[in-house]
Amino acid sequence: MDSQDNGSGPRRKARGRPRGWDDKTAQNTIKSLDRAMEVFEYLSEEQGKALSTLSEEMSQSPATVYRILVTLEGRGLVEFDHDEQVWHIGPKAFVIGSRFLRRTSLVDRARPVMRKLMEATGETANLGVEKEGSVLFLSQVETHASIRAFFPPGTLSPMHASGIGKALLAHMDEDRLDRLLAAVDLQAFTDRSITSAETLKKDLASIRAQGFSVDNEEKNTGMRCIAAPVFDINREAIAGISVSGPTSRVSEAEIERLSRPVIEAAHQLTLAIGGTVTLPRS
Repeated sequence: MDSQDNGSGPRRKARGRPRGWDDKTAQNTIKSLDRAMEVFEYLSEEQGKALSTLSEEMSQSPATVYRILVTLEGRGLVEFDHDEQVWHIGPKAFVIGSRFLRRTSLVDRARPVMRKLMEATGETANLGVEKEGSVLFLSQVETHASIRAFFPPGTLSPMHASGIGKALLAHMDEDRLDRLLAAVDLQAFTDRSITSAETLKKDLASIRAQGFSVDNEEKNTGMRCIAAPVFDINREAIAGISVSGPTSRVSEAEIERLSRPVIEAAHQLTLAIGGTVTLPRS
């Protein structure tokens, strides 16, 4: 039997969003709220700002910025340091952010990013994390090409002979890196495998500087992989995203071109999980 609403007809199913959801024109936005969020986001990046400094840097009147800050303060989203006379992000912002992180799944967030990466490059996209000194592959979006890389979820691979592995090693704390290298055998899988800790560290320094790593037939002859790290809120590399394919398609001449969408995908996934994008460093 259909549900009735005061006898006037079938009750409509609750809608998750209204008509015109995709209409982002001014008529569907709240300007004052948008302005408040601008102040909130700016303060989150530039904490410890005086009212006059915020007003000047954001080209907003002091009165407007003050009203916004006081409103946000009432919700615990910002707080005022009376001794220093500056504003900071408040504890409620952390609480809300933590709720977002609790619902965030790395694999779920990665799937659309990986799909776009595969379509942009034409090569198989992979997602992996470090697990007890090895790379654990969590997800893969395969290319439609007949010859392709295959790393099913659950596959383990040595970090020193993996694009994702080297991307993670390059951003690992030095003490932890030394402990890990001392505990593993840098096995030779091909004549291109890196078997010296000193040589590997030089490669890792280059990876940090350029923002991506390359498995240059170091695990399997005829296969090449390009990877970039994914960072969490603490700027720690917690995962890697990559594309893999035969050297006939992923040639040395193509590395630079293919690295750009890989780095962009890593940045997108970093932001999608609430992380902080970390730029290449020497």
